[in-house]
Amino acid sequence: MKHRTFPVFLLFLLFSFGGLAQVKKEPQSLNFILMGDWGRNGEDHQRQVAVQMGKTAAELKADFIISTGDNFYPSGVVSEYDPLWKTSFEDIYTAFSLQWDWYPILGNHDYKSNPDAQVAYSKISRRWKMPARYYSKKFYINGDSSKQVLIAFIDTNPLIPQFYKNREYGPNVRSQDSTAQKKWLEGVLSDPSPNILYKIVVGHHPLYTAGSRTDGYDTKAVRNSLNSILERHQVDLYLAGHEHSLQHLKPAGTTHHFVSGAASEVTGVHKLAEARFAASRYGFMIFSVTEPHIVVQVIDQRGKVLYTSQIERQKRK
Repeated sequence: MKHRTFPVFLLFLLFSFGGLAQVKKEPQSLNFILMGDWGRNGEDHQRQVAVQMGKTAAELKADFIISTGDNFYPSGVVSEYDPLWKTSFEDIYTAFSLQWDWYPILGNHDYKSNPDAQVAYSKISRRWKMPARYYSKKFYINGDSSKQVLIAFIDTNPLIPQFYKNREYGPNVRSQDSTAQKKWLEGVLSDPSPNILYKIVVGHHPLYTAGSRTDGYDTKAVRNSLNSILERHQVDLYLAGHEHSLQHLKPAGTTHHFVSGAASEVTGVHKLAEARFAASRYGFMIFSVTEPHIVVQVIDQRGKVLYTSQIERQKRK
């Protein structure tokens, strides 16, 4: 995959002087926030992003929040009673608008300690909803059960062969059956219900990225493992984190790829043919899903709308 360096400061200038666009509100929509790579005891820009998330969620009346993983730095949590639950989560995301359901997945940093502790926390917290290392859920658009959004929340860590020999990731990765998960994913995405208008998959590692891992072993491994599945089942969106930036990529095929991993730290981006948008900025994304289309907006920590995209619902084969 060819790419060339695109100075980050140019991207900063490009998106800093484009005006203060207002958050677009879609009538009768299902609204959710996408954020990732955040748990740092409020440091770096975690707290600032959290405050803006609260404001935007209140304005948009967000129904839920999705976390794309790496929920606790530097090394996950050791149990459901780890102090980091308070200092990196409960004491940071305090806005009333953020007290609704959170649907997290596991990142590689979460694998360094006890990933199942994050599953166990679901029994303690009202808003933390992680019933297993991977799971799925159907959401209704405007409460209408005939207009559904199917979301599969997956665990990409076992899909990376190099992790099995890694001293930190290895023990917990080996406890996962990657073949079983992929069979499960195939089954979830094969759901024939005519009520499913959109199919979305959430995984920590991106398949495509304009960040530092464009040609990384982890990016290639996850792309090789998942790309054919996404295309075969006409998945509309693949949502990821891992790269500490905000991106929208559209490679060949049906699936749009979004990277939202800038909820507390940012890293550089470069120009890439597949990238419709890439910015090294602190922030998150909001998705408003209606029957005809999905509106995606990228918001920085000051509330500025950096980018907006509208994705039309595709016709199923």
